[in-house]
Amino acid sequence: MNKILKNLIKKHTILLIIEIILIGVNIYLLTVPSKMLGQIIDFLYDISLNKQSIMKATYILLGICVLILISRVVWKMIDAKISRNIVKELRDRLFEKMLKTDVAKIQTLKNGDIMSHFVRDINQVRKFLSNAITLSVRFVLNFAIVAYTMIQSTNIKLTIVGLCPIVISIILILLTIKKLERNYNEARVKFTELSEYVQESTDSIRTTKAYVGEKNQYDEFMNKNTDLKNIDLKVITSETMLGIYTNMGIGLGMGMAILFGSNMVLNNQITVGDFVAFNGYMLILQQPIRWIPWMIKHFKKYQVSYKRLDDMFKMKEEKVLIDSSNSEKLKGDIEINNLTYKYPESSENVLENINISIKSGKSLGIIGVIGSGKTTLMNLLLKLYKVPNGNIFIDGRDINEIQTDTIRNNICYITQDNFLFSTSLKENINLFRDIYDEDEIMESTKSSMIYDEIKEMSDGINTIIGEKGIDLSGGQKQRVVISRAFLNDSSILIFDDTFSALDNRTEESLLRNIRRLTENKTCIIISNRISDIKHCDEIVVLEHGKIVERGIHRDLLALKNKYYEFYKNQAEKSRGRMSILD
Repeated sequence: MNKILKNLIKKHTILLIIEIILIGVNIYLLTVPSKMLGQIIDFLYDISLNKQSIMKATYILLGICVLILISRVVWKMIDAKISRNIVKELRDRLFEKMLKTDVAKIQTLKNGDIMSHFVRDINQVRKFLSNAITLSVRFVLNFAIVAYTMIQSTNIKLTIVGLCPIVISIILILLTIKKLERNYNEARVKFTELSEYVQESTDSIRTTKAYVGEKNQYDEFMNKNTDLKNIDLKVITSETMLGIYTNMGIGLGMGMAILFGSNMVLNNQITVGDFVAFNGYMLILQQPIRWIPWMIKHFKKYQVSYKRLDDMFKMKEEKVLIDSSNSEKLKGDIEINNLTYKYPESSENVLENINISIKSGKSLGIIGVIGSGKTTLMNLLLKLYKVPNGNIFIDGRDINEIQTDTIRNNICYITQDNFLFSTSLKENINLFRDIYDEDEIMESTKSSMIYDEIKEMSDGINTIIGEKGIDLSGGQKQRVVISRAFLNDSSILIFDDTFSALDNRTEESLLRNIRRLTENKTCIIISNRISDIKHCDEIVVLEHGKIVERGIHRDLLALKNKYYEFYKNQAEKSRGRMSILD
């Protein structure tokens, strides 16, 4: 994160230098009107004698005001450009990081946290960075230029009297920082919890309504929203105190300056014009003093947001070399030898002593209850998790010796979650790759048994589906996703519980098409249903991460063990579907 910010600042160095110069010019010009106004007031004691000088000073004053306006507008425009560029660059880098991050790490993140990173955290960093440099420069130059001008033009004693209360108020502000920091951190946690809850409630709205859970959802939301409101009120109270200390310092400074300055005028130590000019300088100092609470407040928010983003950018990345010219073709022979695996955070093995051999053109069926390790095995085959050396081989090569993009380019993995993007059916099938023409895409929909339904849609293959494919039924979603397998020229095809939402007739037709498609490919079908895997060349039964049975459909039935139990339970539930299972 630190490196990214340094690169951002370096990238905008020239603009920042121009902006700082304009700020310095602007602040210096701001001191001129007070000085000239003081001179004009002194000239008023003898208007007839000083008439020409008064007119000249007035014209100069107007010209200075125009220059102040121009310099301010230009550096504000530069500041806005830098600010927007920072937001864009940070979001680009964060999204790129998300794509590169190891899947195991990404899965530990909550949706509310992710959205908070992209919106709130980045905006907080942008807000602080875009203002920190300019406000710091303005603060330093304001004090330096104005204090120097005050001492040179008026009186050093008057300057000290006016600035003392301001220094005291700064000390009080610093004492409030710790409490404010605690409140900011707690507010961040409460906001994340609320964001996550709203996200989950939106995703589960159908389930909530189906089980009449609206009241419980609403009550829980009210509690979380109330907690956020209470901590936000504490934040506002602390921020208000910062404002009070600031105004108190400025008010006392102005009051003491007026009392002390009036006495100096009466004693002829300074002129009325000098006194007016001094008060003008004090007014100029008010603005940077008011920035102190803002800078402290946003610095604390920035620290929290910076740390959260820094944690994201430090997340472990996959070692994937994305090479668009990489067209290496794998044959598809898979050999798994004595594979034992456990997740980094777990002490128990998810897979234990797995041995599987699949030749190109052959099919493997994997069956087992939820949690038996089926999907984990496929994730290892795709290198979504770190694979131990010497356990998985493709075409006789250790999987760790093959580039990750080569493996994934040669494997078409149809997952059980049927994820669809809120775009057209065409882009959901070709996954935003323009290497396929429309005829190829339509042919893939015919093979996946979704062609006729797409044909009846208003815009056909260009029909826009809702978020996550909400406009489609469960079976339609599955078949749209399966179309990717018929479109991709992959050596290895994996179907992970892909047919669960299909009716019997569609399932049988689709499986026939898949067998035809995979005649010269390696095919792995993971399912809890016998009907999906009964025609596979080999079937393995997983239980608690171990292979407890293996063989072909008929032989496994004859054993009358685990596989037979699956068969019998499904046959009893379906009654009359024995032909599908046999």
